[in-house]
Amino acid sequence: MMSPNSEGAAAPSEENGGGRSGRRWTLRPARPVSAARFFRRLVQIGLGLILLWVGAVVWLGLLYWVVPPASTLMLGRWLTLRSVERVYVPLDDISPHLPLAVMTSEDSRFCEHGGVDWIALREVVEDADEDGPSRGASTIPMQVAKNLFLSQSRSYIRKGLEIPVALYLDLIWSKRQMMEVYLNVAEWGEGVFGAEAAAQKYFRKSAKNLTRREAALLARALPSPLRRNPAHPTKRLSALAGQLQARMTAAAPYSACLKP
Repeated sequence: MMSPNSEGAAAPSEENGGGRSGRRWTLRPARPVSAARFFRRLVQIGLGLILLWVGAVVWLGLLYWVVPPASTLMLGRWLTLRSVERVYVPLDDISPHLPLAVMTSEDSRFCEHGGVDWIALREVVEDADEDGPSRGASTIPMQVAKNLFLSQSRSYIRKGLEIPVALYLDLIWSKRQMMEVYLNVAEWGEGVFGAEAAAQKYFRKSAKNLTRREAALLARALPSPLRRNPAHPTKRLSALAGQLQARMTAAAPYSACLKP
């Protein structure tokens, strides 16, 4: 009879006796998988997933030149059979008050930086205490990166991934396209995405006809879109919108990248 082989599999053995031959199978113990081998396999799988995600970012970024993009929030609602209100419209069909209001409220150096406002980011890091930063430094490209390619959960990993994606998108898109995408994927209420759906829901008009005041209310609702209602603003929201309108006047000379 043959002894167990090195691979630990079943192996045949032959015996001759009395002019007859027979075959007998012997089960041999499998070689255990080492921890190092298991760890290497996990690393390989992780790297494969990362490369797959990077490839998706690169190709979808190019595809979104011609195809209206959808946010991860929108995809999540579709997959769970929840309603999505969104009508994609070009920037020319949105009141110029809205992109100016959003830029002034969320990314005042939008026309100057290359996707990441390093000045604001450095200030946030320097002002952070042991509890972490007290405010964010997300630019509009970083928010677009989050909306299109990342989850909405708050973590340093997600924030770190936002930066290279924002730099890439700002490299291949114009500022007007970046703003157009943002205004069409931003969430403005439960299942309400984009400026056109928001204008219709809250003001019963097209986004092209939004007034300066309405644009300011929509822009100030963005940080908390599920709690702030632009159609019925609280005193605080109304005051924030009034302050934003005053800032919009001062920011107008720095918004040249939004013009055709």
